[in-house]
This record gives sequence, structure tokens and C-alpha cells, in this order.
Amino acid sequence: MRTSIATVCLSGSLTEKLTAASRAGFDGVEIFENDLLASPLTPEEIRARCADLGLTIDLYQPMRDVEALPEEGFARSLRRARHKFELTRRLGADTVLVCSSVSPDALDDDALAAEQLARLAALAQDSGVRVAYEALAWGRHISTWDHAWRVVEAADHPALGVCLDSFHILSRDSDPKGIADLPGEKVFFLQLADAPRLAMDVLQWSRHHRCFPGQGGFDVAGLVRQVLRTGYAGPLSLEVFNDVFRQSDAGATAVDAQRSLRMLQEQVGTADLPPAVVPTGVAFAELVTRDPQSVTALLGALGFARTARHRGKPVDLWQRGDARVLVNTGPAERREGTRLAAIGLASPDPAGAARRAEALLAPVLPRRRAPGDAPLEAVAAPDGTELFFCAAPGADGPDWRADFTDTAPAPADECRVDHVALTQPWHHFDEAALFHSGVLGLSPRPSVDVADPYGLQRSRAVTGGDGGVRIVLSVGPAPTDDTVHAQHLALATGDVVAAARRFRAAGGTLLPIPANYYDDLAARHEFADGELDTYRELGILYDRDAHGVFRHCYTHTVGRVFVELLQRDGGYRGYGAPNAPVRLAAQHAARGFTGG
Repeated sequence: MRTSIATVCLSGSLTEKLTAASRAGFDGVEIFENDLLASPLTPEEIRARCADLGLTIDLYQPMRDVEALPEEGFARSLRRARHKFELTRRLGADTVLVCSSVSPDALDDDALAAEQLARLAALAQDSGVRVAYEALAWGRHISTWDHAWRVVEAADHPALGVCLDSFHILSRDSDPKGIADLPGEKVFFLQLADAPRLAMDVLQWSRHHRCFPGQGGFDVAGLVRQVLRTGYAGPLSLEVFNDVFRQSDAGATAVDAQRSLRMLQEQVGTADLPPAVVPTGVAFAELVTRDPQSVTALLGALGFARTARHRGKPVDLWQRGDARVLVNTGPAERREGTRLAAIGLASPDPAGAARRAEALLAPVLPRRRAPGDAPLEAVAAPDGTELFFCAAPGADGPDWRADFTDTAPAPADECRVDHVALTQPWHHFDEAALFHSGVLGLSPRPSVDVADPYGLQRSRAVTGGDGGVRIVLSVGPAPTDDTVHAQHLALATGDVVAAARRFRAAGGTLLPIPANYYDDLAARHEFADGELDTYRELGILYDRDAHGVFRHCYTHTVGRVFVELLQRDGGYRGYGAPNAPVRLAAQHAARGFTGG
């Protein structure tokens, strides 16, 4: 199906928005009136610009407060409409969006609304355009799609149809099933937006918190299926009002938008994308650093050994059990300090995973390969983390380990990467959740808000079906400070107490936890004799859910990276979220987010 995007979704000038939409692969745009009014280009120049970019103008919007008015007020609406319809013709569009009235002068009279909309449509037809009538969720008298349809049906004019908007329908919990019974030729346009489930005024919800399909809590795919059953042949068009998108780079937002529509089309069966290939494990985590001594001291205290070195690059492989960490000290990588730059994902089909990523517009990263280097495919996540598709054991594909020369055996301790936590730039959080679920096939978990000493931190995990891969995405409390993005690597062990003691004995420093935390823990849970004293001594935090128990502790931070040691017992499924405020406060107190 054709895809379209309203210019209100994107930041910048109209020219910048059109360019971004074209580069992201959209077929058309909706021109939002404010963007037109602020543009120095004439309607004819905008039309030509769109044509040069390969874009059609599918809709001009909006016209407000038109119908069910006293005759004098409606006469003013017709004068305004003549200008709008002529403007639409000059733009080369064929449809104008008319929203249900919110005017205090509007009358609760469906017959009058139908009669006036028919007169409006006749005027539009004279200009060669159509009127798509949309029920606003906060409309004064008409606020549901079925009510809007009854008025359109009563008006019975060929130039009048309905515009269906997923936000206005789903935010009111309206049942979309009856949409399938509409005549397809009367569904003039379809606008799509998702949104998180929020208990707030629907107008404010709409104006500030819409998001792209797949990023919120609405069943947008279910609604689209109903619309397609009508025979609707127009575009899938995005209309999203979002404060973050208005401040973000238009190019990246447009790509995120296009990705969401491709995934939506896959869900409803109108697009055939390469199937998702869910990774089965973390092959490696790569740290780049300008402080190798601190990094290797940390890894050594954690029980890792340097087991191999890359044949042609300044990259060492450190390993403990099944956990592998690459330490890259190349000069180009050292400028930003210590950070988690890349994750190797063990995949049952690396080539298929790469095809999926490219189809969903993931940036494919060029690699400088020496002769004989493993031809690994890599893409960039929204936060810039590089994701490598590595062959899982027994799978076809290049072996990344073949690039390394062994130097020592790996310690055989029980240790593996439980999860990787990445703090996102504030404007990439929803994009990151959609990227990791759509491109990698990971399942998103519900979003969690965690109290940070300087605000709220939002967190969301995406996981493989068997828990082989867990990535925790979070966004910090200070959106104006993009220099601070902590990352952490969580290592699962069979005995976190023993692991913590070995780490301290080897010279490592664990994050100290306030005594008040343990006093509260004693009030909430019962422990064996001496158990809580041990946790207090080592800074081990504790949580339990319906499935099991979770114990975890944290190292100091090197650059932007710290390590979590953890133990899951009995099928515990979470990440210790109730303890996160204590951990965050302790890290702030220890200046854990600085350095490197």
C-alpha cells in the first residue's frame, strides 16, 4: 500500500519536512495548514517541490468548525471554504480534511449538519476536490466515527466521505468492528497514530502524546484490518502530534515513521518482509576505551581472562565462562572514553537477520575488513550502538572468533551475559523500543517508571522468547543533557555472594548501598540468620516476584560503563526495578555517572 505522512509529524521548515519524508521512502504527504502558512513557497512551488521529490500531496488539512451552524455562521464557513478548496486545487491535492465542530455555536442537529456538509461538498466538487469528514474525539456533538458516518450517509453527496483516524477512534474505546461494513468508496482517507494508555483529558492526550504505530498501547493493526475490509484503496497515512518529534531531527523521525508503517503492513498482511530472526544469545559485548588499564582491571577483578587478540586490530577478547567482552583500544574509538559500543548477537540465521534489518531501514554499517576477516553484517541501533549478527552454534555463517588468535584458556566459571542495559538519548526511547522489537524480533515488556534523584527514568525491556537475549532500554531524567548516558552489562552467576566476595578480594569496588535500604528490607522480608548482614556488607540488593528471587550488586563506573552481578533463582523474570531508585541514588552519590 502507499504510505503517507502528515507534515505536522516532523520538525523543521516545510521544505525540510518534505525532503525527510521523501528520503524515508514515503509516497505522499498531508500538508498541515500551519506549515503552508509559514512557508515562503507558493502552492504551485510546493506542488512542484513534491513532484521533484516523488511525493504526492494526498490531503490538505484541517478545516474546523464548519457544520451545524446558524446560517450566518455557515455562510462565513462557505466563504472560507472557497479559499481552502482553491488552495487545495493549486497544491494538486484532491481531498480536504474537515473536522467535526467544537464551536460553542454548533447546534446539536444531525439533519442540519448533513444538509450543510452536502452544500460544502457541492462547493468542493466545483473546485475538483473532495471533503473527508472526521469525528474529533472531543467534538462538541459528533465525536465518534459511526456518528460521523451517519451524518455523511444522510448528506448523500459524492464529494463527501469520511476520514477515519485511529487515535480518535481508539482513544474513546470505540468498537471498530462495524467499520468493515462501510462502503469503501466513502472512506476517503485513513489517518494512523498510536498512543500510550494515559488517564488524561483526550485533547491534551492527542496534542502531546501520540506516537507511531507499535510504540503505544492501541490495537492499530486491528483497526486497519477493519478498514481494509471496506475495500479502502487510499494510503496508510500517519498523523502524529508529539512534543518529542517536534524537537527531533526530521530525517530520523521520518525513518522511524516509515519503519512503523512497514511493520504495521506486515501485521495486517499487506507487505511481505523478510521474517524476523530472533537472536538466541549475546555472542559478545564490545567496550571501546581510552583507559584500558581501568577496564582490564575491572574485568580481571570480575574473573575474566584475556583469552585472544584480534589478528589485525587492537582488540582483545576477555572471557569468563560463556560471557565474552571485547576491549577495543584503537585510536579512532578512544575519543569518547569508555563506552559499550557494540553487541554481537548470536543468530540462527545471520543473513536473514541482516535482510530483515535492511528491509526495516536499519542503517547498515560499512566495515573496514582486512583480507580473511569474518564478513559480519552490522547495523546501527537508534542510539548508535552497533549490532553484529553472529552465527549461533550450529548455524550457517561466518565465525567471528576466527578473527582472533588464542592466547590463554577461558576461566570455566559459571557466567553469562544476562542482559545489556542501554540508556537512550531522550528523543530516541520510543524509536529504540520499536527498532529492537521490529528489527530484532524481540518482545517488548511493559514500560516502567523509576524514581531518579533528579527526576523519573523510564525503562522498557525487550527480550527473546526464551530469555536468551535481554536488552533494557531506558531514558534518563535530564533531556537537555545528552552527554550522560550510562550503560551497563549484567552478568549472571550461580552464586552472587561468592562472586561479590571474589570481586572484592581481587581489588574491585562494589557500589555501597545505604543502611536504610537494609532496614526496610528487614521489615518487608524474612531472611535466614546472617543473610541480610551479608547483603549489607557486600551491597547486594534483593527482590522477589511470583516466580522467584533476584539478588544483584554493582561495580563502580568506568567511563560510561558499569557491571551488574546477579543471580536469578526460581524463574524470576524482572530486573530488580524496585531497587533501581536506591541504585541510582547511590551512583549519583558516588559520582557514578562521571569520569572516563
